[in-house]
Amino acid sequence: MRKALLRVEGEYLARLGLSLPLATIGLVVVADLIAGRDHFLTPGIVVAPPLAAITVSWRKTAFIGVLGLFVQAALAPYDGITDIPDHDVFFGQAFAYALVSLFSVYIAWRRETGAKAFTAIASVAEAAQHALMRPPAPRVGPVRLAVRYVSAADAAQIGGDLYAVLETPHGVRALIGDVRGKGLAAVQTSAVVLGAFREAAFDEGGLDTVARRVDTSVGRHVTTGDFITALFAQFDTPGSVELLHYGHVAPLRVARDGVVETLDPPEPWAPLGLADLVPGDDGPVAWRVPLVLGDVLVLCTDGVIEARSPIDGTFYPLAERVGPIVVGADHDLDAAVERVFADLLRHAGGSLSDDVVLLLLAPQPRALPVHPPDPPLPG
Repeated sequence: MRKALLRVEGEYLARLGLSLPLATIGLVVVADLIAGRDHFLTPGIVVAPPLAAITVSWRKTAFIGVLGLFVQAALAPYDGITDIPDHDVFFGQAFAYALVSLFSVYIAWRRETGAKAFTAIASVAEAAQHALMRPPAPRVGPVRLAVRYVSAADAAQIGGDLYAVLETPHGVRALIGDVRGKGLAAVQTSAVVLGAFREAAFDEGGLDTVARRVDTSVGRHVTTGDFITALFAQFDTPGSVELLHYGHVAPLRVARDGVVETLDPPEPWAPLGLADLVPGDDGPVAWRVPLVLGDVLVLCTDGVIEARSPIDGTFYPLAERVGPIVVGADHDLDAAVERVFADLLRHAGGSLSDDVVLLLLAPQPRALPVHPPDPPLPG
């Protein structure tokens, strides 16, 4: 969110352009002329180059600096500076103004260079996000969905949170997860998990075997000691969804009448990458819950439920807030997920300290196949 605010601020300053430093020079000139020869106000022009440094390019900042120097030189006779036998006052003023102008040009150059670097980083991050996350279509098989992914890192659009929704021969399979840790290592771990899930989701017949393959890949390729909380979901039978829990935030089901139910697992399990710490090798047990037309399944990462209010320090009460926001929105999940995210931001005071994934899933009736009309009977 800080990134978005900085971008908006930069666009606002860019629109000001040269108008702000030029207006400053104009005001100082008018004030100096009105004040008369007994008042020496032209040193106030020294604020124009710093203002230009934050609104225009370094070349235009240099132009403002030169213009201000010429204006001061032109007003020097009117202010009586040239009548002073010792011109040290004028030359001292001009020297100080030149130093401020040169420093302002340098600041504007650094600002331009930083902006270009930021744009390049943001472009790479956006490409990496699309390559890693591959945002799904609004409808995958018989499931309608909407997602909101926000990285808390400046100049980055990817982080340790992950999700995927795939249509496979075994039904629509979804994954949401959260990597412990930050930075490049978390992104690399996310890539391992998502890559393993995309392969196993098509190859394996059971959701538990899909999860075991992902867990095996994490143990084989993730050597940083990170672990991943994860929740697997499978839509293979109309009217229900199968869930598999690996230490992740419990999903919520918003029924057609707005009642919210927390779908706690019958047997909580350790996150991916910590299987060696759990006795036995059977893994968690998948469980099936009803999910009929009109219901919405709400999945999220801990960045949502751990977002604190700056007023009273309370966590975001997703289970209490999501019902009235999402109820009846199974046909317009995009608007629903934006409303939930906006409510989350209001609770958190407009900024988030952790990555966030909000994923809404709702079963939809399959479209009936369209058959060509029967040929007319000969007659």
